[in-house]
Amino acid sequence: MTTPALLPLSGRRIPALSPGASSFPHHRATLRLSEKFILLLILSAFITLCFGAFFFLPDNSKHKRFDLGLEDVLIPHIDAPKMGKHAREREGAVRVRDEKTKGDGKPSLRDKIRADHERALQEAKEKLRKSRAELQAEIQTEKVRVVEELKKKEAGPRPLPPVPMPKVVGVSDGEPPEPAVKEKRDKIREMMKHAWDSYRQYGWGHNELKPLAKKGHTTNIFGNSQMGATIVDALDSLYIMGLHEEFKDGQEWIEQNLDFTGVNAEVSVFEVNIRFIGGLLAAYYLSGQEVFKLKAVQLAEKLLPAFNTPTGIPWAMVNLKSGVGRNWGWASAGSSILAEFGTLHMEFVHLTYLTGNPVYYQKVMHIRKLLAKMDRPNGLYPNYLNPRTGRWGQHHTSVGGLGDSFYEYLLKAWLMSDKTDTEARKTYDDAIEAIERHLIRKSNGGLTFIGEWKNGHLERKMGHLTCFAGGMFALGADGSPDDKAGHYLQLGAEIAHTCHESYDRTVLKLGPEAFKFDSGLEAVAVRQNEKYYILRPEVIETYWYMWRFTHDPKYRQWGWEAAQAIDKYCRVSGGFSGVKDVYSSNPTYDDVQQSFFLAETLKYLYLLFSSDDLLPLDSWVFNTEAHPLPVLHLGNITLPGSQPAQR
Repeated sequence: MTTPALLPLSGRRIPALSPGASSFPHHRATLRLSEKFILLLILSAFITLCFGAFFFLPDNSKHKRFDLGLEDVLIPHIDAPKMGKHAREREGAVRVRDEKTKGDGKPSLRDKIRADHERALQEAKEKLRKSRAELQAEIQTEKVRVVEELKKKEAGPRPLPPVPMPKVVGVSDGEPPEPAVKEKRDKIREMMKHAWDSYRQYGWGHNELKPLAKKGHTTNIFGNSQMGATIVDALDSLYIMGLHEEFKDGQEWIEQNLDFTGVNAEVSVFEVNIRFIGGLLAAYYLSGQEVFKLKAVQLAEKLLPAFNTPTGIPWAMVNLKSGVGRNWGWASAGSSILAEFGTLHMEFVHLTYLTGNPVYYQKVMHIRKLLAKMDRPNGLYPNYLNPRTGRWGQHHTSVGGLGDSFYEYLLKAWLMSDKTDTEARKTYDDAIEAIERHLIRKSNGGLTFIGEWKNGHLERKMGHLTCFAGGMFALGADGSPDDKAGHYLQLGAEIAHTCHESYDRTVLKLGPEAFKFDSGLEAVAVRQNEKYYILRPEVIETYWYMWRFTHDPKYRQWGWEAAQAIDKYCRVSGGFSGVKDVYSSNPTYDDVQQSFFLAETLKYLYLLFSSDDLLPLDSWVFNTEAHPLPVLHLGNITLPGSQPAQR
């Protein structure tokens, strides 16, 4: 149990005394002001612990979840603080006593909380019994410890252990043999250079670019701080496209400016993981430059406090300096979001591999273990999970926003493990079976779409984000149960067709944010706030996967249509901008060049017009931000904290 923060002292004023007066004239001696403060601090902590216990002790009427057998995955995931010898002995005595009182040998969650509470009370009592000399000695010891910690920080990060580089193939070239295809690929590279050069000139160091205003741009997902998100996100695209001078500029900025120590910024754990950690790891594997690995590990350490919740389900946001986490206020009464806490596995497994530190692997496997024990309505995973209670929030299931990359990472965990993580594959197959049964439908016009499940009702709406699923179905076809590979490849083709229709039925030939399948309208946005296009990659991502698995020329044709539309309607003198209405012949701009445009949209287009030997899919797995990470052949590798892989 984490110790609650101290409550602020009362603001009530104490009446002033006249000089020389004493409210206790008969006392022979009084404590100094500093000693009074220390005692007051200890008493405050003591009172806070007693008061806070009422909030931490579970109430049987509200916490039925523990009947589901989740006790063994709640609380123990939190790293135990370092304790002195006597504290450890007391904890051991309490644990032995609790285990004796429980028939199955496992203390219940209530017992664990009570044991922590009793230990804290005992330590507070011992503090009160200590003499002034003992208190002063403890204060001095703490001062020395703080000084030592500062010295360690000044000495710089610890060197990482040497590990063998995974098999890295096909990181450059990939030139297609057909001149017409090469010409299209060269055009995509030119678009990338325009986007990068514009950012380099007008937004350098900022997270993103406002291409019309020609200045930097950021959002609250990056804590409104200048962390160079576009630089980190674009690095691997620059390298793959052979833009090595631009890559070198980005590397120099990262070496000199990307520093997370002392950054007082609240960031999205999900976005920072997929863009920054994913981008840095991919840049390291492609280029072999150690600086990227070191920066990725430094940032990952800053994200770990987000996991210090009663369930181990991480907070959505964390302050990089204080480690304090919280969730989005709008997310179902403070819940964590499925797509966010479910999209950490790939990066965290690689972090454990590169550092030898098992904590990253353990954090993500703990999430999987908890989810496996929970009931799922109709076999579906709701989008919201409360990190305090371990209970689902409102029953809303989506393969688009809020849910999408959770399913993607189940499949890719299996692929990245060289297909040894069969638990991930089984979880993916079960989830896809439930999705196909409850969410996938065919419209009156014959278009296959993936709806959203809300409180027992299927909403016949599909988001642009959901269009990634066509590529996911194709990627997961090989290895499907019951010889259904052909079925899932066909399903991927049908989703790709539906998403192409959402593009083709607009004026600009660019897809809207969401589109419906009712009231006679199909694959068309109805609401004004769903008609925008913000340079998203998901449809092009599916075209690329379908091309790799089928080589049907229509996917290159559809991708080229999208590239031409982006170049015609989104290109401005200062970069590329999203548009607010894809059904208007005179669109207005949103004036944001998203970092994922360089990381994903342009990369997938470039790969679509490259040969298959550029980043072959049997050696590389792309994270949800399109950052390629190599397959870890775990048959020969055992991650710390894991069991040896079984073939």
